[in-house]
Amino acid sequence: MSKILIVEDDEDIGAVLQRELTKDGYEVIRAVTGTEGRVMLGSNPDLILMDLMLPGLTGEELLTHIPKETPVIAVSARSSVDDKVSLLAGGCVDYITKPFDIKELKARVAAALRTAENRKGGAVIKCGDMVIDTDKHEVTVEGKELKLTRTEYAILKMIATGKGRVISKSELLDLIKSETPDCTESSVKVHISNLRKKIKDITDTEYIEAVWGIGFKLKGDF
Repeated sequence: MSKILIVEDDEDIGAVLQRELTKDGYEVIRAVTGTEGRVMLGSNPDLILMDLMLPGLTGEELLTHIPKETPVIAVSARSSVDDKVSLLAGGCVDYITKPFDIKELKARVAAALRTAENRKGGAVIKCGDMVIDTDKHEVTVEGKELKLTRTEYAILKMIATGKGRVISKSELLDLIKSETPDCTESSVKVHISNLRKKIKDITDTEYIEAVWGIGFKLKGDF
């Protein structure tokens, strides 16, 4: 489960972000000042959502204390090109202007975490006895090769990158559209049904779980 640190002094915005990201399966911790945010860096978050105009340390000041390998997304009402360029050059991986669309923000969070995982050398994703080699585009279950179509592989990989987090159908489509533009919301269930059948041919372990009304997640020990 990925841990996200929110540094936001607006109570309402902070509460919305925490609620929505927690619903998606993330562990969320919050700070309301830049100074408190610096202290909470010791909890080793996987990603930081950070306002710029903060009490105590400003966002720009806090950024200088954050490890380079930790992705930071600035979330601010400041919308000038100069502000965006300065923050991106200073180490932020993304910049979201307030007011924001929560679906877009969650998609950007997922993308930033996925990119960070890949940079850590996370070419292999393991879940129980399932191994997904994202460099070779190969999947094995209990040592046996799982032969998948391009769309099935893209869906499984994206669900797996959530590491137990529920991935909604709309988010899943956003994540895989560059790899499988022919996949539609109506066909996702069909592809996942085919995936389950192929997995069941190898093992009785249920790896893909449907969360009613939300989406799908991969079950097992990561």
